[in-house]
Amino acid sequence: MGVAAYSLFSSSSGNCEFITDGETSFLIDAGCSAKRITEALCALGASPENVSAVFVTHEHSDHIAALRVLTQKYGFAVHAPAVCAPYIPVPVGEHEREFSVRLGAFTVNSFATSHDSRCSVGYVITHDGGDRFAVATDTGCVTEQMKDALCGCRAVLLESNYDGDMLKYGPYPEDLKRRIASDRGHLSNAQCAGFLPYLYGKGTRRVVLGHISPENNTPQTALSAALACAAEHGLSDMQIVCAERYGITRII
Repeated sequence: MGVAAYSLFSSSSGNCEFITDGETSFLIDAGCSAKRITEALCALGASPENVSAVFVTHEHSDHIAALRVLTQKYGFAVHAPAVCAPYIPVPVGEHEREFSVRLGAFTVNSFATSHDSRCSVGYVITHDGGDRFAVATDTGCVTEQMKDALCGCRAVLLESNYDGDMLKYGPYPEDLKRRIASDRGHLSNAQCAGFLPYLYGKGTRRVVLGHISPENNTPQTALSAALACAAEHGLSDMQIVCAERYGITRII
């Protein structure tokens, strides 16, 4: 089989991506529960027994909730920036914020994101066969490191967390609203959409909108903003879809 990457879950309740080429398999994040991750892998004809590693973006619970159970049962390696390690409840292969790991025919490179955690990163995955794609969520702004890292990625799982008006007039307390909308919060629909022309110019042809807030956004709202920007800029052959919050979505 060729390279395949899937979002298993994508929301403030849990995040997990599965990448495989049939020989080597790994996860990015392990939020949600070990049971639900195992069920999702089984639905893809895979098994956690064949997962060799998990790459953690940051230490918030919606990205690490299943780590303890999965690592104790299956023993796979966990990679994360060293700054996060004291806040992750399992042994971690500690790295600098920007690091690279070779895994089978894959090379996994981290890049800095801007989030209110001890340290947050996204990941670019490159396969010897030529595929290059990325996971870029949990960032309050598009960083220069993101721009550089995502050049040449054929597909990107990109955060489109909130709609500005829904957040502004929604039920959250004002301090939480400010946190989400800050440069160390989450990426809005408008910010995500505005990044698409840049990505297109650097080779991206498929974007999966992820980490969509159930309180401050809807998949339809996020998709409408992205499609409107794509139409305005003539990105006619860019595929744009929403990651399911509690289901499997193909990234590449």
